[in-house]
Amino acid sequence: MTRHDPVLISGCSSGIGAATAAALASAGHTVYATARRTETLADLEALGCHPLALDVTSESSMIAAVSAVEAEHGRVGTLINNAGYGEYGPIEETDLGRVRTMFETNVFGLARLTQLVLPAMRRSRSGRIVNIGSMGGRITFPVGGFYHATKYAVEAISDALRVEVKPFGIDVILVEPGLIRTNFESRMNEGLELSAAEAGTTAEGADTAYAGLLAANEKNTTGGYANDFVATSPEAVAAVILRAVEASRPRSRYVVTSAAKAMIGLRRFGGDRVWDAAMRKQYDL
Repeated sequence: MTRHDPVLISGCSSGIGAATAAALASAGHTVYATARRTETLADLEALGCHPLALDVTSESSMIAAVSAVEAEHGRVGTLINNAGYGEYGPIEETDLGRVRTMFETNVFGLARLTQLVLPAMRRSRSGRIVNIGSMGGRITFPVGGFYHATKYAVEAISDALRVEVKPFGIDVILVEPGLIRTNFESRMNEGLELSAAEAGTTAEGADTAYAGLLAANEKNTTGGYANDFVATSPEAVAAVILRAVEASRPRSRYVVTSAAKAMIGLRRFGGDRVWDAAMRKQYDL
């Protein structure tokens, strides 16, 4: 991809999306940074990004954003599907209405935005789609089952799409971060990953049957974000995304953090028995 090809990024109000928009703009790319509230994009606009309103749960908003880029450039050169957030809690007790809303953002919004940019990409026989997944699409922790389900869905969509659009010269890339210190866990739907403790883990409150599990999860989450081996910054992820966008032959997957690579390897080669034993030990079950 050339630096003149427009890049459209969802979920840029902060975190990975903001860091990615800043990194690409600094590298000379034409960047359309989006968020539901464009006032959150002032710093990125100062860096040279073009701010756009985009709500990935709104059909009209998605159409308007893609149309704005295509009116100026003819097509979206690279789409970075970053918008997403987490709803956490035990499977038994998590509110399914909130889960459905999360799927609308993490899965269906990503899928629809992809559908909207593909016709122009196909006509030009070029383009790049970068989906921001998670190590949580390859491994599953207790209390995160529904969030993981959305990231597993992104894995499947990416794998199918990569083969489907390759004949049209379009690359599909999946970036799989581990724990990222985003510092905006209280904000929803704009490229964030929430800790279980901060997301409101159960609808049952003090009556939960999983109090011990939730306490262990809060301890693990706090410790994980404080561990420099386990967690990293949004800028580290942005650097990987920039490399993927600029690569002449990008890889299909980029796993970010050594800890994420280690855990994915443990899950893959250890099998269910080893992984379940590790989870029981980690969560005092």
